[in-house]
Amino acid sequence: MVAIAWGVLAGWWTPRGPITTFQALTAIAVSLVVGGLGGWWMRSRWAMLVTPVVFAAVFELTRAPTVGPLVDGIRLGGGGSFGILAFLLGRGLHAVLALLPMILGAALGAGLARRRNDGRQRRHSWARAGLVTRRVTAVVATVALLALTAGISRPSSTDAILTDTGTPVAGSVAELIRVPVGGHDQAMMIRGTSTKNPVLLFLAGGPGGSELGAMRRHGQALEKDFTVVTWDQRGTGKSYDSLDPTSTLTLQQAVSDTVDVSNYLRTRFGQEKIYLLGQSYGTILGVLAAQQRPELYRAYIGVGQMVDPRETDVVFYRDTLAWARRTGNTALINRLTASGPPPYTDMLDYEPTLSNVDVYPYDHTHNSEGAGGFSENLFVKEYTLMEQLHAFAGFFDVFTVLYPQLHGIDFRKDAAKLAVPVYLMEGRFEAPGRLGPAKQWFDLLDAPTKQWITFDTSGHRPLFEQPDLFHQQMTGTVLAHT
Repeated sequence: MVAIAWGVLAGWWTPRGPITTFQALTAIAVSLVVGGLGGWWMRSRWAMLVTPVVFAAVFELTRAPTVGPLVDGIRLGGGGSFGILAFLLGRGLHAVLALLPMILGAALGAGLARRRNDGRQRRHSWARAGLVTRRVTAVVATVALLALTAGISRPSSTDAILTDTGTPVAGSVAELIRVPVGGHDQAMMIRGTSTKNPVLLFLAGGPGGSELGAMRRHGQALEKDFTVVTWDQRGTGKSYDSLDPTSTLTLQQAVSDTVDVSNYLRTRFGQEKIYLLGQSYGTILGVLAAQQRPELYRAYIGVGQMVDPRETDVVFYRDTLAWARRTGNTALINRLTASGPPPYTDMLDYEPTLSNVDVYPYDHTHNSEGAGGFSENLFVKEYTLMEQLHAFAGFFDVFTVLYPQLHGIDFRKDAAKLAVPVYLMEGRFEAPGRLGPAKQWFDLLDAPTKQWITFDTSGHRPLFEQPDLFHQQMTGTVLAHT
């Protein structure tokens, strides 16, 4: 009964599995107790199987209305590496946090019950050997569980901005905060040497990306001249727990959230206008926010500018299929021809064109950020362990909901005029499916000021690939002109 009750409660409380540190620690503790009670009641090691199976079955039934790649049907084969990753981040992670403690608890509970019943009965040598083996296994599992608990308990933090003598810079800001935005608490990192500097709001890509780590590793130079605000949008990174209900996760709401964050920053730092910096999907939010509320922004800066996502996807599909045929990659050819050209209703179908970097290769050797992209930047203390584990989960879930809503966008028709200065900073090795439409949009764009800036060794992420040059452009060009 306790396994059934815990399955119902967990399915209602954490339908996507434990997300926050508190939820993860609670899952470990309660599951350990539930397993112990199950083992004590059954007085058999069969409790190690029965208790977690009952819990898992009830949990899956309770959370059945929840949808998303991590909770839908398991696709270890047809889903490619994305399908495997979705399984590991969804059911796999939950198994570690709930089922393993439950199994350990059941073993301990059954052992205590049997020991109480057996009393001081004489044991044969083979029985004593089995007992030693079980005890050693239990000790190892307990130590591993304690280590996991300690890792999960590690809080997130961000370093103060210090002088050469190691004291905090007067008037600086370095904090991780959560702010009510659009009815949900959403996280942001704010860093700068002086709160009197212009505010720069950064919009990460995806949909579903988190770039706190990338900004900490590659964006520190910007902190000298701007108050840099790295916002984890709803459902991403440190804001992953704000994902549900996904029915209200819309492009219109994301733009409204962008405006709300902008107004919060204007009020907090006493600035009439701020700078808006978008990367990849963040450029869509940036353009739409600047189009709707130009009075809020000194300038818009687009990096890896998106203009027509549907056209971009079709070009990616065409180029990937051509590359697969050139290289004789039969498995990839079969998968691409089976799915057909985009758009897709299942985000896992985007994997061949999203993750196949060999289609558009270039040398990352001299860049600050390498070919691994944002995954290189996860291991910073601004994230808790649970936030690191859910970085890709946020991408899967948010991308699934928001990306189909972008298919009708074409800024060449929908945003041919902006009432703010526009600066597009593009890598020379940006993929043609993005670069071509971006150049077309830029050429016809009517804006008070516009400038196209190329980064010679970069691809889609020049602000992280060539951060020093990006900082020079932000100060010597954007700040100087605006």
